[in-house]
Amino acid sequence: MTASTTSARDKDVRRVPRVVIRFAGDSGDGIQVTGDRFTSETAELGNDLATLPNFPAEIRAPAGTLPGVSSFQLQFADHDVLTPGDHPDVLVVMNPAALRANLADLRAGGRIIANVDEFTSRNLRRVGYGANPLDDDSLEGYTVHQVKLTSMTVEALKDLDIGKKDAERAKNFFALGMLSWLYHRPVERTLAFIEKRFGKVPEIARANTTAFNAGWNYGETTEEFAVSYEIRPAPMSRGLYRRITGNTALAWGLIAASRLTGLSLFLGAYPITPASDVLHELSRHKRFDVHTFQAEDEIAGVGAALGASYGGALGVTTTSGPGVSLKGETISLGVALELPLIVCDIQRAGPSTGMPTKTEQADLLMAYAGRHGEAPVPVLAARSPSDCFDTAIEAARIATKYRTPVILLSDGYLANGSEPWHIPDVAALPDLHPEFAREPNGTDAKGNPVFLPYLRDAETLARPWAVPGTKGLEHRLGGLEKADGTGHISYDPENHDLMVRTRQAKVDGIARDIPPLEVDDPDGSARTLVLGWGSTYGPVGAAVREVRAHGHAVAQAHLNYLNPFPANTGEVLRHYDRVIVPEMNLGQLALLLRATYLVDVISYNKVRGLPFTSTELIDAIEKVADA
Repeated sequence: MTASTTSARDKDVRRVPRVVIRFAGDSGDGIQVTGDRFTSETAELGNDLATLPNFPAEIRAPAGTLPGVSSFQLQFADHDVLTPGDHPDVLVVMNPAALRANLADLRAGGRIIANVDEFTSRNLRRVGYGANPLDDDSLEGYTVHQVKLTSMTVEALKDLDIGKKDAERAKNFFALGMLSWLYHRPVERTLAFIEKRFGKVPEIARANTTAFNAGWNYGETTEEFAVSYEIRPAPMSRGLYRRITGNTALAWGLIAASRLTGLSLFLGAYPITPASDVLHELSRHKRFDVHTFQAEDEIAGVGAALGASYGGALGVTTTSGPGVSLKGETISLGVALELPLIVCDIQRAGPSTGMPTKTEQADLLMAYAGRHGEAPVPVLAARSPSDCFDTAIEAARIATKYRTPVILLSDGYLANGSEPWHIPDVAALPDLHPEFAREPNGTDAKGNPVFLPYLRDAETLARPWAVPGTKGLEHRLGGLEKADGTGHISYDPENHDLMVRTRQAKVDGIARDIPPLEVDDPDGSARTLVLGWGSTYGPVGAAVREVRAHGHAVAQAHLNYLNPFPANTGEVLRHYDRVIVPEMNLGQLALLLRATYLVDVISYNKVRGLPFTSTELIDAIEKVADA
């Protein structure tokens, strides 16, 4: 009997509103694939969800060691979900290293499903266990299921023409089948996924399918699990949904922006964690007039993107913090040339190489002012994986309308995390077609028509965008300061002062063209405001929800626009007695707010390479609210 036809109804079924599951094991154990497929099954069922993949930074760390542990956490529920959960309810561990690395996060009384086959004396000693925790009293506060994942997988595949090592590798699909039974997940798409992904090697496809079905049937027949669990779909607005990660949403948002502006999309990028997936995704969509260039280094990538913008395309470059450092000179050149350029910074923990696979929000000040000279650029930040799509479109709107580089901030948490995405109605998306210069816009001293490359729009202060080769629009651009209007090289002090102030005024003026800062203050009685930016949106929202449930009147607001700030930001800040700003840095937004609005905001900062938990934010917010 296959998983798709087996019923779980012969055992007790318990309905629960939510659950947090974490899969953990070696990188070679297929943990990310297991978590990804369980997430897809969950999304298909209609639960709301959020995920937190956690990758080791080491490439091929020794098997069974703490540095090599990979994990994937998922929270799914019958109501709206804002975070992947603070503490897992269920921890699935493939070896002792996975248990040791993740046990501290498991909630009290939680469930451990352990692959007992890997708890050998050698593997236990490797991670510092003097005795087997599955056999002593150290785990008595948890419900422990000792499951022979490896040996049962090998036994299930014994009749297939496959080696022992390949058979053992299928244990992640055995675990996936077992968990799919335990939580009533649909399985048809996972079976189709196995066939599609491994179909070129039929025996491997057959092995993974067999292992998955064996895991499902084990859950159905074993006495180890007396109860299965049902989490009903979450109420959502009608429409078509799909699961999406932040990097995929960003890539698709850039494609949509290209179509909305009517411009070819050109990506110049150098591979870097955690931004590389945007390059990978865009490279699959050449049919949408997308051109991807994997450059030899970060400087070449941004230079090519800026050159594409000069040629009339939508120039984009993607990177992480170290790459932004290298791209700084060319971004500054883009400010001087006043050309559209989208710089996507998928932030990771620094400084230097730092922790490449861990998340952080520490690039804000670099995005805001990390260039030589007075080189202001708009800065936007996405708040959730699906919001990366909308933020990419908004970045393109601002870049093309105001003729300026724009920095879009995401981070590793958003990039790799996933959630349901309500696919938008394409017809409802904005028309962003820019106006190109088509004819001369001035005259020379003799009255002959000429093109003035720095003759500005009265409202936006944007200069005209002229595609090279357009008849009569001969002009020159470059990094040397240009005279206002004519674009001739100028060393005149007054002209330089004018051009610097005009470029700043152009960015400042964007505040008139963006939505005001919205405040969630249900009855208007709150005297404490929690203000977040970027990926703190989910944890802050979850924490504020609980703080209110505890009887505190607390307001919440979230900044998507970081330069310029929304026009009413100062008014909002001054309305509250206390403003707390949680950031995954040492207080960079707080520094900008204090300097801009002279408001003594309260910082809450941690830089652990992990997103905030709602529990720690609840404690921090209540301490401020009670002050």
